[in-house]
Amino acid sequence: MSKQATTPEVCFRTSIGGQALIEGILMRGPEKEAIAVRRPDGGIEIKEEALTLIKERYPILGFPFIRGTVNFLDSMVRGVKALMFSAEFYPEEESDQASEPSRLEQWLEKKLGSDGFNQAIIYLAAALGVFFSVGVFILLPALVFGLLQDLIPSFFLRNLIEGAVRIAIFFLYLCLVSRQSDMKRVFSYHGAEHKTIFCYEMGLPLTVENVRKQPRHHPRCGTSFLFVVMVIAILIFSVVRVRNVALQLVVKLLLLPVVVGITYEINRYMGRHDNLLSKICTAPGLWMQNFTTNEPDDSMIECAIEAMKRVIPEKHGQDAW
Repeated sequence: MSKQATTPEVCFRTSIGGQALIEGILMRGPEKEAIAVRRPDGGIEIKEEALTLIKERYPILGFPFIRGTVNFLDSMVRGVKALMFSAEFYPEEESDQASEPSRLEQWLEKKLGSDGFNQAIIYLAAALGVFFSVGVFILLPALVFGLLQDLIPSFFLRNLIEGAVRIAIFFLYLCLVSRQSDMKRVFSYHGAEHKTIFCYEMGLPLTVENVRKQPRHHPRCGTSFLFVVMVIAILIFSVVRVRNVALQLVVKLLLLPVVVGITYEINRYMGRHDNLLSKICTAPGLWMQNFTTNEPDDSMIECAIEAMKRVIPEKHGQDAW
């Protein structure tokens, strides 16, 4: 495992964030988002899109402790959409005979149209992603320890152990995923994203040479966010003192938006401060990025730079964290 680089003292903290794709990068700024994908022919495919934030239509969704869940779900949908766009350039090997669309696919495309069908697939994929994450990392440990409540009568101890198991499952998942050959390149693009954001925050020109020198671990990464979600869940779920296992699961599901909302506000605070408390709170998430980020090559850095340049706002400071 490579030694974690020291987080540099940045002169500016940006709200611009990104996501690694299949041979590409998604960058999202305050006004628009951009996707840069390395095509099989070596060129870079660019896709730009202006952002229409839901909080502009419904201001209440931008309030503290509410905006966290809204932004998380919005990022999931946009992330899946960007991932599907990048996948179009690297389709799976086709069999000798192309498979016919299923009756369900034909019916959906007929009812929704081509664009509507694609949108339905995107929302379905995002929903399945949320369902998988909630099911494996939240509900499964809750179910197991709910059934063991007679063996561990102490509510506090049971909740603490459940939280530790939840974090262990998350850690094991990261370990397994990081060993997959296809994911290693995706995680290298993840490293390129972090390095490019650091370079921008340092006020340096966005060149391959400058980006390459930056660390690949960033304190405002989604990996760190998810780890803090696990920790905050231990505290919030401590209020659930219900013996019925099914009711426990329902209450914890209802509390998840609260957990995400609180985590988002903590993440915002930690991202704006550089003190002992922020360093302690971000250290576990930074360490976990050893599994979700790899050192990128120059072609990956070029993609990240192309995406980054297109989302930097014209008005200086508009993207301040």
